[in-house]
Amino acid sequence: MDWEKLDLNPKIINALRKANVSSAEKILVLPSSDLQRLLQLSDSEVQLVHTAVASLYRPLPPVTALQLSRGEFPSLEPGHRLSFACPVLDGLLCDGLPLQGITELAGESAAGKTQFGLQLSLSVQYPREHGGLGAGAVYICTEDPFPIKRLRQLITQQSRLRPDVPPALIRSLRFSDNIYIEHTADLEALQTCVTQRVRTLLARGLVRLVVVDSVAALFRSEFQADEAIERARHLLAFSSTLHRLSHTYSAPIFCINQVSDVVDGPNPGRCDYG
Repeated sequence: MDWEKLDLNPKIINALRKANVSSAEKILVLPSSDLQRLLQLSDSEVQLVHTAVASLYRPLPPVTALQLSRGEFPSLEPGHRLSFACPVLDGLLCDGLPLQGITELAGESAAGKTQFGLQLSLSVQYPREHGGLGAGAVYICTEDPFPIKRLRQLITQQSRLRPDVPPALIRSLRFSDNIYIEHTADLEALQTCVTQRVRTLLARGLVRLVVVDSVAALFRSEFQADEAIERARHLLAFSSTLHRLSHTYSAPIFCINQVSDVVDGPNPGRCDYG
């Protein structure tokens, strides 16, 4: 890598060359303490290196849910968004999901996370004037079987759930035919699925939404606690692939993850429809 392209002072650039660091990937996966010893730089200088390298791969800053609810995302391109087909959710997220980028939904088990993925998989099939994108969805399952029974229930209830859409239009949509279901049992299968089959579906215009349920499950099962660097490397590669696909085909990516920590408090909120 040509370190001269980065906005770094000569001392840091010389340290990178002296340590024979030739790739940005090594900078991003190494912990700050290891990088500090390798480059013999101060902690603040290492942070400058991390920031400069990360800016190459993430030119836009991350946007929080609070910023979305306030409409504070000037860096995102304005325009059409994928509706949740729910006025409350669309109101919170400024009319739905942005068409470019990854949206993550994380929560405890049985909180109803999959329901959002199914709802979006139906919403995306509606025409743009009804909040959709006029295309199908690909739904990738990594843990549990695809909830086909719940999907059928949602399909049969579309006339009641979408009173804003003409009944004739709802009847004309073949919802189940436009949801492509994939099951991946390990990270290699997941990466192959995304880089080959999902890319083909996007390129042909058959789908405009990718749902991954869930990403974290495979990373938890395939890596031990002492393999943090390797896990970070694989996660970086996978997320980069998703970002490229999303920006290339203007297709939102919706990732569902289950938290592994304790979700509790004096008055924990729970959903009954999990």
